[in-house]
Amino acid sequence: MTQRDQRTYAIIGAAMEVHRELGSGFLEAVYHEALAIEMTSRNIQFVHEVELPVIYKGQQLATSYRADFICFDNVIVEIKALGELKTLQEAQILNYLKATGLGVGLLINFGAESLQYKRFVNTKWK
Repeated sequence: MTQRDQRTYAIIGAAMEVHRELGSGFLEAVYHEALAIEMTSRNIQFVHEVELPVIYKGQQLATSYRADFICFDNVIVEIKALGELKTLQEAQILNYLKATGLGVGLLINFGAESLQYKRFVNTKWK
């Protein structure tokens, strides 16, 4: 039996509670705010709207990404409110992992009838 990642398990639990309370149909900003409240109530450490610089050959580019949340200092959480997740959203979180070098990312979609989530692992993480 594989051991659960307690960090992502806690974040997904908070997201499930938000989806249970609100259901689908709200704007992403509503879920963002509600998830921040829920994670705070569960003592999940996070910062939100985190700028993620992109480095090219040792130089920081003017273009950067912005992650919805970074939890426990090392888990990127990106939230969506879409009817369904597509490869574009998956590519987004993979790029965040690549840009930061962090090891784990969660893509959470509140827009579907049931909460959708995917966990990504940066295989180049050290």
